[in-house]
Amino acid sequence: MSAITRDEVAHLARLSRLALADDELDHFAAQLDQIVGAVARVAEVAADDIPPSSHALPLTNVFRPDDVRPGLTPEAALSGAPAVEDDRFRVPRILGEEE
Repeated sequence: MSAITRDEVAHLARLSRLALADDELDHFAAQLDQIVGAVARVAEVAADDIPPSSHALPLTNVFRPDDVRPGLTPEAALSGAPAVEDDRFRVPRILGEEE
């Protein structure tokens, strides 16, 4: 016996404002019944002694530690810039804003 009836699919279609033909109702009822069966099988496997998890394998952090390292001084960083203004890189205006 099907867990999802044709009338239930028709009701869902009306709620979703979908116009389904008779053959579509039968087709979707069978598909939804398979989905409900698959979910029921998953529910059978879930045991109380198995903790829920979000990943099948444990996750580890692969990033390096965030260590402070010496960097460029502002003068060294700006030394190769084609244009400098107020100790910053000067770039061409692209949005045409008024000053």
